[in-house]
Amino acid sequence: MENKVPIVPVVSSFSGLTMPVIGMGTASYPPVDAGTLKSAIVEAIRAGYRHFDTAFIYGSEQPLGAAIAEALNIGLIKSRNELFITSKLWCTYAEPDLVIPAIKMSLENLQLEYLDLYLIHWPLKFSKEVSRLPVPKEEVSVIDIKSVWSAMEECQLLGLTKAIGVSNFSSRKLEEILSFAKIPPAVNQVEMNPLWQQKELNEYCKAKGIHVSAHSPLGSKGTLWGDNRIFDCHALKEIAEAKGKTIAQRWQICLRWVYEQGASVIAKSFNKKRMEENLEIFDWSLSVEELEKIRGLPQCKFNSIGTFIEPSAELEAQL
Repeated sequence: MENKVPIVPVVSSFSGLTMPVIGMGTASYPPVDAGTLKSAIVEAIRAGYRHFDTAFIYGSEQPLGAAIAEALNIGLIKSRNELFITSKLWCTYAEPDLVIPAIKMSLENLQLEYLDLYLIHWPLKFSKEVSRLPVPKEEVSVIDIKSVWSAMEECQLLGLTKAIGVSNFSSRKLEEILSFAKIPPAVNQVEMNPLWQQKELNEYCKAKGIHVSAHSPLGSKGTLWGDNRIFDCHALKEIAEAKGKTIAQRWQICLRWVYEQGASVIAKSFNKKRMEENLEIFDWSLSVEELEKIRGLPQCKFNSIGTFIEPSAELEAQL
């Protein structure tokens, strides 16, 4: 089956890795059952998706692994090498002696021998398993990034992952890593959409050779931390109409905008028709005037860390 999704190079001094521009996200809120998720991933592979984004905390590693096994069995793909699989180190395991056991646990869940990309999920350490949200602030600290990053580098050197990176990191935390890293982060996966454009962070990452991958490109509608602001945005409705898109298709404007910023994008839908429509952003472009209209939109972050941990000015000052 021909892969419909273009690939984009991931800049890293230790890797000539390439990754598909659009990945399928597997996090869901509220969670879907494993069978539903597995079936959706198989359909996504059938539609042409080759990049899948998971994480230990999502609970989606095992269904993704089962879907990959089924896709191989029924001939949708000939080899695991056709896929790009990303997973993430959860905050409970953000200690140097827990990193390698954590990635091995993810690999076992996925039934894989290696990941393509392993990310530190947040620049945070939880002192114990999360039993409620928000996490009590006394159980949260900033990770010892130097020792944890060294363990991440070891994961790559051992062949457990082809590349390593971070998620939800500021330019200040990236600067800290770059000051001692032997293997620099290949990717920073962050929230990025027309209402949270991350212009300065994106420019910083480009200058440092760190590829930006965008999560929450539609503002996380339907989650604890998201809302309908993107779907209710009048300017995006106008652009969608001008492009001949239905009001319900205006998410394509967001995906195309992210793509035109030079970032890859993690889009989540378990609806077969919408999965296919998410790939239909490469045969048209946004005009200068449309990009200028988006550039002027009021900015508001959706995926606030305050959703996950109790407010702590001291902690936020270190991130």
